[in-house]
Amino acid sequence: MMHTLHTPVSDLIRTVAREVVLHHYQQLAADQIDEKTPGDLVTIADKESERRLSAGLALILPDASIVGEEAVEADPALIERVNDSVAWIIDPIDGTHNYAHGHPPFGIIIALVEAGETVAGWLYDPLADRMCHAVRDGGAFINDAPVMARESGNALPVAAISTLFIPEPRRTALSDAMRGKFTMVDIPRCAAEQYPRLVLGQNDMTLFERTLPWDHAAGVLFIQEAGGKAARLDGSPYRPGDQRKGMLAAASPAMWDTAAAIIV
Repeated sequence: MMHTLHTPVSDLIRTVAREVVLHHYQQLAADQIDEKTPGDLVTIADKESERRLSAGLALILPDASIVGEEAVEADPALIERVNDSVAWIIDPIDGTHNYAHGHPPFGIIIALVEAGETVAGWLYDPLADRMCHAVRDGGAFINDAPVMARESGNALPVAAISTLFIPEPRRTALSDAMRGKFTMVDIPRCAAEQYPRLVLGQNDMTLFERTLPWDHAAGVLFIQEAGGKAARLDGSPYRPGDQRKGMLAAASPAMWDTAAAIIV
């Protein structure tokens, strides 16, 4: 059951990806890349993409609030609008670090939130033309085909752990706890890629420290609707307006339980 807005939102995303994101890809000059904080980049394409997406989504649902990553960077108070009755959450280019350095993966993420709960999400990979879509209580889809999450089947489950924002000594303790129990792989530094990897059997679990709504609202819904599980480390549900840190996602509830027993 596709969301009723799936077609106009998907068309908007693909248009902005083609005319903005791919237009600037591997063409950025040094003065078109800025650093918001050390290691956290923003480009002219991020800003232009967010403007185009915001304008298009406002036409699709005129009464909805709009919460964009770059708008919140300029005015942090805007993040509170994720709890409005209806709100769009925009990540204009997810994986900007990769994008700015001229390599994949990167994507566009859109979530539709009602009263603080994600009801629909889109994660788009422009290079592969892969559209992941999810609807609350309606299923998960890749390029309009229903999809169910599956584990990798490896003897040691595959774990992608984002330790970029995990402080010591917790980082070392986490690595020690997982040694011999999981096969550790690099993260893609792109939530629009990480969530599909869990669904498609490439990764079995992943751990996020930062859980910003533009990175995770759509992806959490996608993995949940595909039959996997994403939740806070204490097992409580993820909500876009919750600014706590830490979240575990896995290809199945059983895998989530296995991982949680080791790392929590």
